[in-house]
Parts: sequence; structure tokens; C-alpha cells
Amino acid sequence: MSKANTISAQDTAEHRNFGTVLKELDWRRYVIYIGFVVVFLFFAVLLRDQGFMTPQNLLNIFRQTATITVIAVGMTYVISCAEIDLSVGSVAGLASVCTAMAVSQWGLVPGILAGLAVGLVVGSINGALVSLLGIPSFLVTLGMLGIAAGVAQWITASAPQPILNDAFNMIFGSGDFGPVPGLVVWSAIFVAVGAVVLNRTKFGRQVLATGGNRNAAEFTGINTKRIKFQVLLISGMVASVAGMLYAGRLQSGRFQWGSGDELSAIAAVILGGTSLFGGFGSIIGTLFGALLIGLINNGLILAGLDSSQQQVVRGAIIILAVALARKK
Repeated sequence: MSKANTISAQDTAEHRNFGTVLKELDWRRYVIYIGFVVVFLFFAVLLRDQGFMTPQNLLNIFRQTATITVIAVGMTYVISCAEIDLSVGSVAGLASVCTAMAVSQWGLVPGILAGLAVGLVVGSINGALVSLLGIPSFLVTLGMLGIAAGVAQWITASAPQPILNDAFNMIFGSGDFGPVPGLVVWSAIFVAVGAVVLNRTKFGRQVLATGGNRNAAEFTGINTKRIKFQVLLISGMVASVAGMLYAGRLQSGRFQWGSGDELSAIAAVILGGTSLFGGFGSIIGTLFGALLIGLINNGLILAGLDSSQQQVVRGAIIILAVALARKK
């Protein structure tokens, strides 16, 4: 064989190998990062005269998406386990009012414990009904959404509950750690811990295994009922912390806090690459999914769109998230 034919054959083989790599590469895992860059550049050019690129506005995007990011971290575990939690927004609202009322009556520590107790109780009920009784998580958490929202409105008579405790407000949202807002620090902590636990621990592997193939997971000795209970408990606890962040940032508890956050959190999780059908999860992807939603909301506000138009765009994002969900 001539030297030219040998080189041609090598080029053909390399071309085929490159084509094989492209086919095997799942581009949907990177859609969120590509989309984030594209949307960011679009708004940077379109809204350059409206102050989009100012450091204060960029910091506001992180601050405004921090609570959704926290909720979405817990939701990542639930969806990775092939379950869903629609109650997180209402749990956040209930936790905010319970915390505000307890802080006013008994002080800082009892107030924090009251907020966490809300997540503990609701998460335990959700987990028990799903794991022990086998009721679909969609139905359980949909019912809990209404119960938590109703209880929060009932015990407050629809009135806001002010928080005058400066220490609580500083810790949960109003304070800064140097130049960094406290809310950003909270979200960074949850993302870091969530990513490490999901990717580097036995529990994280069991969550993914349960979501990927429950029968196979049980065959290897994983208690899938316990895993389902635990992820729903985690989601409830995380949502209660998000409620306290709402209360601290806005210095009051209201039953409206967190309303609709379950949809934003689910969209952030699915856009971030977590499979809607379980078995794969990405906490870092979830972070970028939440930031993308916050980026779009911020850009639409600066562009002068009203809330109804923002809802249309948010709904389109959720549809896109489902369309991008990777099937088994």
C-alpha cells in the first residue's frame, strides 16, 4: 500500500472515530450552559443601556434566585429518585409564618426550630405516604400543597407576621458577609453540600440507583422505600429553610411566600440536566438552571415587560424543560 493510501485510510478512520464520539456525546447535558451563555450575551447587548451589566444588577440576580436555588437542590434529590414534590412552595410559606410567630413569642432559637419543625413534619408525612402506603408522590404532594397553604393562611388570618428580631433577619437573608449577600452564601452552601452528597457518598449513589431502576436497586440490597422517605424528608426540610430565608429577607412571614416556587424549582432541575424519569442528577446543572430563570426574569423586567408576560415566558421554560428531559 502506498504512503498516500495509508494516510488516506488513517484520515478516514480518524473521521469515523470523531463522528462516533459526536454521536455518543449527549449534548442535552450541556444545553443549560450553552443556553445560559446565549441568554446572558443577548441581554448584555440588548439591555446595555438599562444597567444589565452593572455589578449591582448581576449581584441582584444571584440574590433573587438564591431561594429558588435552595429549594431546587432538594428537588434535585427527589426527581433523581423518580419522584416529585409539589408542596415545597407552600411549605416555604408555612415555615415563614410559623418562624415569624415563634420568633415574636419566644425568640431566635425557638423561631428557627419552629421553621425546621414544619419541614420535618411535612416531609415525614409526604415520605411515609409515598414509601409506606405506595401513594404516587404527585398526588400526595399536590394534596399537601393545598393543606400547607391553607394552614398558613388560616393561622395568620391572611395577615403578614412581622419579624423585628434583627439577629434573625441578619442571619436569614438581610445581612451580608463582607461584600457577599447572605442569601448568596446560603445558596452556595446548599449547592456545595448537595453536590458532594449526591456525587460522592453512598446515599447519593443509592438515590440515583433507586431512580434509575428500583427493582435492580432492591436486588443489590438498597432499601428503596427508605430512600424515597429520606429524599422527601430532605425536600421538606430544605423548603422550610427557604421559607426562613424569605422571612429573613423580607422581615416578615406570609402565606404567599414561596407560591409558585415548586414550578420554578422543577424547571431549574430539569433544565439543569436531571432526568425527569430518575437515575441521573446534577446539582451544578440545577444551579445554572435557577440562574437562567433568574436571568430571564431580570432581563424581562429591565426590558419593561409586565408580570403577565413574564408568566408566559416562565411557562414556556417549563415546557422546554420537559421537552429536554432525557428518557431512560
